[in-house]
Order: sequence, then C-alpha cells, then structure tokens
Amino acid sequence: MSQLPHPGPLAGMRVLELAQIMAGPTCGMMLADLGADVIKVEKLPGGDDSRGYREPRVNGVSAPFLMLNRNKRGIALDLKRAEGRAVLLRLVRHADVLVENFRGGTMEKLGLSYDVLAADNPALIYCAITGFGRDGPLAGKGGFDLVAQGFAGLMAITGEPGRPPVKNGNPVSDINAGILGALGVLAAYTHRLRTGRGQIVDTSLFEAALQQTYWHAASFFATGESPGPLGSSHILTAPYQAFEASDGHLVIGGANQPNWERIADALGHPEWRRDPRFADNSARMRNLPALVEAMNAVLRTGTRADWIAKLDAAGVPAGPVHTLGEALTHPQTRSRGMVVDLVHPEAGPTRAVGCPVHLSGTPARVERPAPRLGEHTREVLREAGYADEEIDEFVTTGVVAATS
Repeated sequence: MSQLPHPGPLAGMRVLELAQIMAGPTCGMMLADLGADVIKVEKLPGGDDSRGYREPRVNGVSAPFLMLNRNKRGIALDLKRAEGRAVLLRLVRHADVLVENFRGGTMEKLGLSYDVLAADNPALIYCAITGFGRDGPLAGKGGFDLVAQGFAGLMAITGEPGRPPVKNGNPVSDINAGILGALGVLAAYTHRLRTGRGQIVDTSLFEAALQQTYWHAASFFATGESPGPLGSSHILTAPYQAFEASDGHLVIGGANQPNWERIADALGHPEWRRDPRFADNSARMRNLPALVEAMNAVLRTGTRADWIAKLDAAGVPAGPVHTLGEALTHPQTRSRGMVVDLVHPEAGPTRAVGCPVHLSGTPARVERPAPRLGEHTREVLREAGYADEEIDEFVTTGVVAATS
C-alpha cells in the first residue's frame, strides 16, 4: 500500500471512495489529508461528474475536481457489470472504510449493500451520505445542496429582511455532510479498534444543513416562532455584524457587554454606554436599526484599516470583509498552510485549500494531486492480487479503465 512520506495519524487506514462531486469526496479528502490511503473508485464511462464541469478548467482539467480529490489514488470501474462488482468485492476485503454518496437504494440495486459487503468483511465501516438519510419517509428522495438548504430552513434565515430566500454562498450542506461523514468514520474506527466490528455511518445533506441552525433552533424551541433573515447581524446579540467604512465593509463583534463598552470608547462615543437605547444587550437588540445607523455614521468617516487598528488596540474582535481572493492570499492563510501548491500531470501547477486540522505530532499532508481517470487502476488491482494478464483483459473488455 502506498503511503505518504510522512504518514499522518490515519496511516494504515484504507478507504474506498465510491462518491462524486462534493459531499462524499469531501469526506474522502479529509481522511486522505490525515494519512488514509483513499482509493477513489470512479464510474465508467466518464468518472466523477465533476470532471465534466466545463468552467473553470486548468489546462483542460476541471478545477472543482482538482480541489476535492487531491491525496487520493484513482481507479475507474464499471459497477454495472458483474465483473466490475466482483473486483469491488475483492477490494472491499482489504478495506477499512467504504464511502458512498449515491441516492438511497443505489448500492442495494447493484447488489452491493452493506449486508453483502459486511459478509465478506465484518470489520468494514460503511459510510453512506444521502440526501435525507437511510430511513424515514424521504429516505429514497435524492438531494442536492440547494434542496437541503431550503428543506432545513437555512434559506429562510439567510439574506436581508424582506427579500426573497437566499442560499448560503457556499454549499454548506454538501461540505458539512462530508465533514460529518469523516467524523462518523473516525468514531466507528475507534469502536472497531476496541471490538473488531464495523458498522454503518449514516448522515445526510438535510441533517448537515439542519445542524447549522443551532442558535435559530434554540430560538424556535423557546418561543415557537420561526426566525427570519437578519443579513449579517446576529440573532442573539448586538452589535455583531458588518458595518460601513469609507472604503469598504468591516465586521465588529460586540458579543458581550465589555466588548460593547470598548466599541463605544474606540468609536469616540463613550456616552453610548449610558444611552438607554444601547445600555445593555436587550436594549441594543430592540433598537438595532438605530444602533447600526449611529455606528455607520461614525465608521464612514474613516478607512477600514484605521478602524480595525483602533478596535484591535481596544481588544475588540473585528476584521475586514474580504473578497475570497483577499482571504486566500492573506499572509495568515499562507502561514497556517491553508493554501497548498501541487503539480498535476495534465493541469500543471495548481493550488488548493489546505487541511484545517493541525496536529503537532502527526500533521496532515497534502502532497498528491487529484488522480487522472484510472491513473492507479493497475497499481491497486495488483495490490489486490490480480495478475497483469487479468488486468489487461479487464481493460480490453471495458470493466476498468487505466491510464497506463
């Protein structure tokens, strides 16, 4: 089994990723960054659907595919054919984890349900990421990030008051489902180390979106009323939102009374601390429009950088509203290893977002670019015990695809 030169904490774990586009690949990517040997099993023909995204591309290669599939080895396998399913079953015998994000019931239709796979490998951890979960009245319903955000109420609390529903700018349910899948895999792996037994890890885009509503759900459970959108402001505390400087926006976090008092002083209006409209958090929430108007009137007289410097000196949490480009090129981003450089055999030099989990003894590594379709098919099948002649026959008959 191939390992990274400096294996991470999951070195020795082998993962089969039967997933595409975002949720499942996010799960596999997180495990791979932490040292697992993740083998991406792509469908034939075509591979992961994200390979076909037309724009943006880097020298003809899909940028979204490159982003989510680094650190993985890749094989291409036709699971609609009996020979392809037999190959997968052999790979499962030597795997610790299988991750899939098909519509509910797909693996069962292929004859590759958890029960079938676990019969060959009782220690297998089977991670299923679906639209709505493996049970319940919507178990068979397909799901996309947009659908999950709408269904879970996220779109109803996002955007400006009085405007149409808005989805979160990033595919939060897809990404969070992948993270939750990885968390579940690690919990199940810990259990397996103690007992030797595998199990199903089951999460969904719907639940990944609903989990993001903690504060808003608390409000609903307490009052029986569904919160609406508040723009950049907070449902529980003020001032905690974006404000206007003379040259752009900044965010200020006055999430407690001491910070509010520091804000009033830093903005040159200590009398706000005693103003009955703003004296405590309840008053500030009741009078939020007046508070925002008063603060913006002051903040518009100076630049974003000047105000942030004053707020930093006062100990107030504050920062600029960056463009994504500004965020990705900031020195703090680079110093934390959150932008990594890779060289792909077709795309050439590329960059990716790094691993946000930092371990002192067994750090994550991002060293392998996303695989070409079928790049490691021969390598992986040889490891599974297939002779070169058998692999050649699979390639000739279209059971697998290989780049070499």
